Amino acid sequence: MRKPDFGLIETLRVESANGFLRLEQHLQRLQSSAKELGFICDADAIRTKLQAHSTGDQALRVRLCLTADGKTEIITAPFQPLSADTHWVVAIAKTRLNSVDPLLRHKTTRRAIYEAARAEFTPMQADEVLLLNEKDELCEGTITSLFVDMGDGQLLTPPLQCGLLNGVLRQELLQTGTAKTAILTLQDLQNAKKIFVGNALRGMIPARLAAQT
Repeated sequence: MRKPDFGLIETLRVESANGFLRLEQHLQRLQSSAKELGFICDADAIRTKLQAHSTGDQALRVRLCLTADGKTEIITAPFQPLSADTHWVVAIAKTRLNSVDPLLRHKTTRRAIYEAARAEFTPMQADEVLLLNEKDELCEGTITSLFVDMGDGQLLTPPLQCGLLNGVLRQELLQTGTAKTAILTLQDLQNAKKIFVGNALRGMIPARLAAQT
């Protein structure tokens, strides 16, 4: 069997006072994807390698990439948190996801479709770009999961069947009951009382929909 020509990635945040945020959740997702896709994954060895980057007094963004043969690459960069009053503008891509593509449920280095969606807008036009699938169902952002509050305080997020990644933050909010899954359309997004996008690196970010042209 030919080895996959892509890698699995996890993007983590490490802080001097708290260490890695949601480390075990990231490793569990990595192991699950590795098992399903036939990657070699030694979680204990990866945990040890990551811990070597948890020293110092500066918060870091840590990108882990695992190849099919079990090799890992870790790249770190200073983490710059967003200000507390940050609101992102989100736009809707013409680029579509295919809900039956099994790789959409795994975080991989195959990023072309997300890069194409992001390239539809300049950074001045949108901070994040959301993608729909072939059924006009909302899926996710290029680097975030999507959450909406229709007015009752319950966060809704698209189900995996729509074709999207089970983000670590998304899974955490589902497990705690803060969010639940629901098929969402562009009309739902337009009618939402609150919109959020988020990921394990940056947390929840309030957002608003860009004006449609």
